[in-house]
Amino acid sequence: MNRYRLTVLTPLLAGDGQKLSPIDYMVWKDQVNVLDQRRIFQLLAKGPRLDTYLNQIRKAEKLDFASWGGYAQNYASRRIPFEHPSAAQYYARTSPEHLFIPTFAVAPAGGIYVPGSALKGPLRTALLMERASQGQWQQLGAKLQAAERAPRQPALALEAMVLGSGGSARTRSLLLGDSDPIAPGGATRIYLLRTSTLLERGKRLELGWKMSPRGAVESRRPSDSTPHFAEMAAPGTVFEGVFDESAALAHPEMLRALRWKEPCGWRQCAAAANAAAGQLLQVQRRYAEATGLALVADSIGRLEARLQTVREEGRGCLVCFGWGTGLPAKSASADVGTDPFRQILRALPVYSPVLRTGLPFPKTRRIVFLNDQPGALPGWAELTFEKD
Repeated sequence: MNRYRLTVLTPLLAGDGQKLSPIDYMVWKDQVNVLDQRRIFQLLAKGPRLDTYLNQIRKAEKLDFASWGGYAQNYASRRIPFEHPSAAQYYARTSPEHLFIPTFAVAPAGGIYVPGSALKGPLRTALLMERASQGQWQQLGAKLQAAERAPRQPALALEAMVLGSGGSARTRSLLLGDSDPIAPGGATRIYLLRTSTLLERGKRLELGWKMSPRGAVESRRPSDSTPHFAEMAAPGTVFEGVFDESAALAHPEMLRALRWKEPCGWRQCAAAANAAAGQLLQVQRRYAEATGLALVADSIGRLEARLQTVREEGRGCLVCFGWGTGLPAKSASADVGTDPFRQILRALPVYSPVLRTGLPFPKTRRIVFLNDQPGALPGWAELTFEKD
């Protein structure tokens, strides 16, 4: 059986859309204690306190630790430590609307896992980036300009032109399963992230930090910006799963029918992913150096060195995916501030006002804070394929 191994290189969140609300957990001893509400209801139903508890849940933005902290200590289904003790202090000062914590995907039988679709996504994007021609980009731009209103999924036309769609999609050749679940204990942490931005100071650009709802604050006070908390897999965490390559789509007659020169297996996907990773790391390095994020630049340097090793070994690739990775990691152009990608974005109402400012695009990044310092970009991992 063919297996793959995913090794987390920077904090990574492959979520399932679920979040912990501030009344689902309590912070105690520098960790998030996720309440086992079913057990608490069963316990309180034996006495007169159930109505009081339900009334507080209905009305409160956070649970009162003085009244209910004992339940966080004794009736927690999970205890997830903060990456650094300072995060608990920022949590205490943050408004409840910013305390909804995205969580890692959980398998039905328990344990966290990485969905196969989350791995297939960056590989498909990398293939699109590698194979889309200038003419196909221009065709997409012309369609968007001629459209009466912007489509909800503007990239579908380009994907169909380059990679095919439905049963003839090139990425159908590579079959990636969900990873095996692993116990979350020790694998995940609650990380603090902040959103960096660029501020105009005369003719210069400086680093700023986003504050909701007031825009941005000076770079001298990142602690004043709005923090984000997320459950992420720690660097070094390993997920494993199975993969296969479709024999039917590699048959010569099928290749002729689909007008493919060759099947698109893991080697082709890995080569495209490494090329895409190299371009993305260059873009992110320029941003980190321009904004003076020295620790982030050092982290990117280590990723570039790892990418070189992975290319030499020829058994896998570097991928960037998951929550917080931003537009550059999810688009078919690593440098989204250049044409023709920039021209296409101008045709989309959500981006056109930002582009009119003339500032570098995108000007924001989600930054993972490590030891209370801006330390890394989220979502980088090494994907290795091991064939029988």
